[in-house]
Amino acid sequence: MAMSFAALAGFVVGALAILFYRNQIEAPSRTEAAGDTDTGSLPQGVASVLAVLPSSAVVLDAHDRVLRASSAARAFGLVKGDRLMAAELLALARQVRRDGEIRESEIDVAGHKFGQEITNFAVRVAPLGSHGQVLVLAEDQTERRRVEAVRRDFVANVSHELKTPVGALSLLAETIQDAADDPQAVTRFAGRMQHEAARLTYLVQDLITLSRIQGAEPIPTPGQVTIDDAVHDAIDHCNTRAVAKDITLVSGGTEGLRIWGDGELLVTALRNLIDNAIAYSPEHTRVVVSVRPAGDSVEISVSDQGIGIPEESLERIFERFFRVDAARSRATGGTGLGLAIVKHVAAAHAGEVSVWSKEGSGSTFTLRLPAFGGTAVAVPPSSPLEAAK
Repeated sequence: MAMSFAALAGFVVGALAILFYRNQIEAPSRTEAAGDTDTGSLPQGVASVLAVLPSSAVVLDAHDRVLRASSAARAFGLVKGDRLMAAELLALARQVRRDGEIRESEIDVAGHKFGQEITNFAVRVAPLGSHGQVLVLAEDQTERRRVEAVRRDFVANVSHELKTPVGALSLLAETIQDAADDPQAVTRFAGRMQHEAARLTYLVQDLITLSRIQGAEPIPTPGQVTIDDAVHDAIDHCNTRAVAKDITLVSGGTEGLRIWGDGELLVTALRNLIDNAIAYSPEHTRVVVSVRPAGDSVEISVSDQGIGIPEESLERIFERFFRVDAARSRATGGTGLGLAIVKHVAAAHAGEVSVWSKEGSGSTFTLRLPAFGGTAVAVPPSSPLEAAK
């Protein structure tokens, strides 16, 4: 991105310089007739070049007055009226005007667009002609920086999460070798190895699933998905863990609803929601999965009677590897990717996921997905549609 911006900036500066040069060669008499240099207008063709630039572009005259500014520059708040508002850009422009050297830099500007708090720009400032005019090009790279930060965090977190079970397996293998004459110790440590191997398997599976869907691209081969079947499969998958904690899994609501999407992905999302509910619920409680029509959508909710989520964590719980209670999550073998997968499954279906929670009272996660046929209508199992499945 940085290289492409530099190339574009170089091309624009060169093109504008040519326009200035050609303008001076073709119209010398106009300048002479004026009796003085006209620093308040742009040469012919410059405005047309600036109008098609996707980045923020500003031309200043010899007195720091804005002669031309692109709509992007005004939208970001870089320009108001005929003034350049960013002090750092103005300082760069004055330096360029003094020595004629092109300068590049990065600046942070208080956000004025799309609710951003801070906008980061890659900027290039270059002289235009010999009349003190200066061209300022600024490319918004806030999103690129955010993506790079997410990527770095993701790699660091994956490395950490993989290192823990791999290190444990190595240590347990050495311990078993040392305890070869103690059958009980071997059995105990072998059980721990199975636990760590399962944790490693879950992490790899979740990473593979997340890599498939995190681009928020439409499902390549969507089909008709029966919600009842998906809920049943997800509950069946989670039933062993629920029984171990004496947690009752209950399903209810409207039967016969369908969506247009991927049944395997939907089961994966529901399984993660139910697994989460079990992990963060005390023993002898209930987890309820309910389904209801909502106009052109179907809502699937998973409610628990668990510990709840602090209000300050609600906005972050769908981030990869974010854990409300890291100790509990690691104790239960959680990978920290479950809710991120749920969010991306919802996006892949052109739907959304929301959460309600209160500490000490439990949580409810709701998937809202577009209904099959555009309207959430329950189809009885005995209908021709069901028979044709």
